[in-house]
Amino acid sequence: MKTFVANVVVEIAKDGFYSCYCKEEFEDFALFGYGESASKAKEDLLSSYKEIQETLVEEGKEPIEIDFVWHYDMKSFFDYFDFLNVSKVAERAGINPSLMRKYTSGVANAGEKQYLKLRTAVKEFSAELLAAEF
Repeated sequence: MKTFVANVVVEIAKDGFYSCYCKEEFEDFALFGYGESASKAKEDLLSSYKEIQETLVEEGKEPIEIDFVWHYDMKSFFDYFDFLNVSKVAERAGINPSLMRKYTSGVANAGEKQYLKLRTAVKEFSAELLAAEF
């Protein structure tokens, strides 16, 4: 089975709906997802992927295994991971919580420096969660 890595962008559109799309192009198909939330858009994309897999098998072709890497804009990230407290994540990243809420609501846009702070904080608490056990 062929395995590919697909970098998927999850973002909110101007109409308030969320979309997912692969940065990479595939030879015989494209993967997109849309929905009222980041979760619904991801579900839509993964449903399309499942249908493509089934079609390939029905046609006697080898299925394609895709390892998805998800890239979120800030609003989509906090929509999908809605259990995270935006203010606490901001504090951990060294970003003013009030400013962070403006970023996640779309009132203000974060610059590259702020994204790097947030990315570092997310990687740190991700590592902590992976190391945690009950």
